Amino acid sequence: MQTKIYDTFNFKAMMAVAVVAFIGIGFVQTARAADITLTYAFYAPSTTFPAAQMRHWKKEMEKRTDGRVAVQLYSGGTLLGATDMYDGVLHGVADIGLGTPTYDPGRFPLAYGMSLPVGFPNATVASMTYWQLMKEFKPKAFDKFKIIALFTTEPGYIQSRKSIRSLADIKGAKLRGTGPLYTALQKLGADPVAMPMSDVPQAIQTGVIDGILTSREILRDLKLADSLHYVTDYPTGVYAFAAVMSKSRWKKLPKPVQKVINELAPKMSKWTGHYHDNDVREAMQWAKNKKGLKMVELKPGQKPKWDTRMKSIVQDWLDKHANGDVPAKKFLKRLKEIQAKYTKLYKEGKL
Repeated sequence: MQTKIYDTFNFKAMMAVAVVAFIGIGFVQTARAADITLTYAFYAPSTTFPAAQMRHWKKEMEKRTDGRVAVQLYSGGTLLGATDMYDGVLHGVADIGLGTPTYDPGRFPLAYGMSLPVGFPNATVASMTYWQLMKEFKPKAFDKFKIIALFTTEPGYIQSRKSIRSLADIKGAKLRGTGPLYTALQKLGADPVAMPMSDVPQAIQTGVIDGILTSREILRDLKLADSLHYVTDYPTGVYAFAAVMSKSRWKKLPKPVQKVINELAPKMSKWTGHYHDNDVREAMQWAKNKKGLKMVELKPGQKPKWDTRMKSIVQDWLDKHANGDVPAKKFLKRLKEIQAKYTKLYKEGKL
C-alpha cells in the first residue's frame, strides 16, 4: 500500500472547481510545485540499468508523496563522477549519490566483500543478500550516510574481441575491471585496466582495452556488442552499488518523507535485481541475433584452474582482515548462508 503523506504535512487540499457546460461537467485543479527537491547523481550514462533504478525510485518517491517531493536525476557524471561520488554527497554537491563502493579501495571493506567471486547465480539473489548483510552488519564505513538503495549486477563475465577459453588466451589481454574483478583479472594472467564504466565505450572503440569483465547487459545498453563478439561462459564476482544520502541531509527531511524512503529501500534491491536479470537476458538474445555474439566455454581441464585462482581471491581477503579490523570471516559465513536461502527461494519462484 502506498504511503500518503499530505495529512501529516498538513497541506491544504487541492481546490476543485466545478464547471458546468452543455457537454457535461469538468474539473479544474490548481497546480502546486513540489515542497522538497532532491538531487540524485550517478556517474554512468542514463542507458545503464542503475540509471533505470534511479528513474524507478524517482517515480515511486514522487507518487508516494503525492508530488510533494520532486527528484532531479543527474546521470553520466554531470554532477558527480565515479571516484568523488561519496565525498560529493558528504559535501552537499548532491542530496543522493549512487556509486560503486569498490571504486574507493579500502573505504568500504564489507561492500568490497560482496563483490568477491563467491558463486552468486544472478543479480536478484545477490542484491537481496547484499541488503540483508548491510542491515545486519551496519558497516562503520557507512556511519555518515543514510542508505537509500543497495543492489548488484549479475556475476561478471569476460566480454572480449577475441575468444578467451584458457589461461593462455587471457594472458596479457587488456581487460577492464575494478575491485575484486580487477584482482580476478590479475589472478587469471590478464593485464587489467581500472577505469570508470563511463570511459569504457571510447576505450573499446579506440583499442585502448581488449574487453571487459562485468555484467552482460552493457553489450546492448552501451552498444559494446559492435566490438566485443565473445563472452566467456565463466561467472566471477558481482559489482555492488550503494545509493546514499548524508546523515545531516537526512535529518533535515520531514518524518513522513523519511518514512517513504525507508519503505522504498528494501524494495529497490528486489526490483533492481529482477530488472537487471531480465535486461541481461534480453541483451544477450539481442547481441546473439543482431551482432553475432558467441558464448564460448572454457577448454577441457581449464575450469579447475580458474576456480583455484578465484578461491585464492577470497582467501586473500580473509587473510587481509585476519587482525579483526573488520568481521570478514563472520561476514563471509553469513553471506553464504543468506545466499543459499535466497537461491532456494529464487529456484522455487518465491523471490
